[in-house]
Amino acid sequence: MTEITRIATQPIAGQKPGTSGLRKKTRVFMQAGYLENFVQAIWDGIGGIRGRVLVVGGDGRFFNDRAIQTILKMAAASGAAKVIVGQNGFLSTPAASNLIRVRGADGGVILSASHNPGGPDEDFGIKYNMANGGPAPESVTAAIFAATEAIGHYDILEAGDLDLSAIGTSRLGAMEVEIVDPVTDYATLMEKLFDFPAIKALLAGGFRLRFDAMHAITGPYAVEILERRLGAAPGSVVNAVPSPDFGGGHPDPNPVWAKPLMDEMYGESAPDFGAASDGDGDRNMIVGRGAYVTPSDSLAVLAANAHLAPGYAGGLKGVARSMPTSGAVDRVAAGMGLPCFATPTGWKFFGNLLDAGMATLCGEESAGTGSDHVREKDGLWAVLLWLNILAVTGKSVAQVMEDHWAEFGRTYYSRHDYEAIDSETANRLVDDLRAELGGLMGWTHEGLVIEEAEDFAYTDPVDGSVSAHQGLQIRFRGGARVVLRLSGTGTEGATLRVYLERFDDNDFGQDPQAALAPVIAATEALAGIGKRTGRSGPDVIT
Repeated sequence: MTEITRIATQPIAGQKPGTSGLRKKTRVFMQAGYLENFVQAIWDGIGGIRGRVLVVGGDGRFFNDRAIQTILKMAAASGAAKVIVGQNGFLSTPAASNLIRVRGADGGVILSASHNPGGPDEDFGIKYNMANGGPAPESVTAAIFAATEAIGHYDILEAGDLDLSAIGTSRLGAMEVEIVDPVTDYATLMEKLFDFPAIKALLAGGFRLRFDAMHAITGPYAVEILERRLGAAPGSVVNAVPSPDFGGGHPDPNPVWAKPLMDEMYGESAPDFGAASDGDGDRNMIVGRGAYVTPSDSLAVLAANAHLAPGYAGGLKGVARSMPTSGAVDRVAAGMGLPCFATPTGWKFFGNLLDAGMATLCGEESAGTGSDHVREKDGLWAVLLWLNILAVTGKSVAQVMEDHWAEFGRTYYSRHDYEAIDSETANRLVDDLRAELGGLMGWTHEGLVIEEAEDFAYTDPVDGSVSAHQGLQIRFRGGARVVLRLSGTGTEGATLRVYLERFDDNDFGQDPQAALAPVIAATEALAGIGKRTGRSGPDVIT
């Protein structure tokens, strides 16, 4: 027998969603009432869920399974008609977005802290996605936050746990619960977008690949698509079984955290193509034999070559990038006569452009690329588009990059992360530099001259909404640029991200850090990061 119980509660400080939902340490979410308060605030912030259909799933990190049981009981208590759940609670973020769309759901709850580590002493996260499959816009997250500050109770169904491993339909109180294979619908979509016969022929011809799933959610998807459907050799996908603590590692696909893959790809017997994805499957790293591709360059290459895949043969409507992402894709757009948009960081800002048909491909420097096939970035999608391009052109990754730079020039680019900085110190650093922006025009250091300095604000071309204070952007004469912003994806202290770029239309073979040395020096002279933080350098360079 089931019974709805109303539990008295009170607001909990700090439940304000960031760019990707609410992220905290796992043990914070495990505190009595913490998850329940935020879930009830979601229901209240979106106007209730009575009669609605929701999708629920996550990246399998620690506490994912327990959280889903709670969410299901709270959804049943609040009158949801149906919840669709990935088997064992698993759904990659892009697969969840797709499932919301193909099932016509009213929205979805995704449990993930993306590329952050998992485990009882690591990170956990939760976010709400809309009926278009995309992250809730700022107006909705603001309403959810307001609900967290006014909450007085939450409702939950007193019932036993459901078996999340059993595919099929059951009931939880009056609510229908459908457990689905998390991979099938997504894999079917990929077959529609890409030339699977061409990729199969490439792999059958001796082309070798290595995909590192980093003990995260993309493993089952990559095994099904790359090995079973496309015929990659068994074992081409490594670290394929999702683990609650990601095998004790950091599921962030970059050269630092995916070092074993980088070592293999730069070794004597390297495969032809390497890739990695992150905790929830929405990010990617691309590397050829001895050839690492920066995320900004990857976006530009995909935009220039997307027409080679069947799903994009008709051309692109436009492209979009987050403001800190390099201008490499801007040059592609200009060369192809396409609109190009620069938005704040956070995939939710691309949603309006995609829904309005103003953009087809979008990307962020933080290893996220995607298209209008879903409303999230999509790691495996990017890998498949790269494979489609290589299959059609017959080129190596290094050849693709060389040809691209010869046509469009090279934008040297790097991101320097200063992690877990004292929040007060980090905010003061950014605030002080913001106060100086108006007087920086003409400032010179080591031959670099500032020609523009702004606190980036974005006016959405679709709905007219304005997002201010999205990062400090400083442009130098000749095509160099630096951006500084505080990240909203961490769970401890503050993370200062410094984005550096310099355009070169002649010399394409430099080491990026050497090419960017004048920009790095000018940034330190401007902001005094080392002096203010006591750090001798960034914690992570990508």
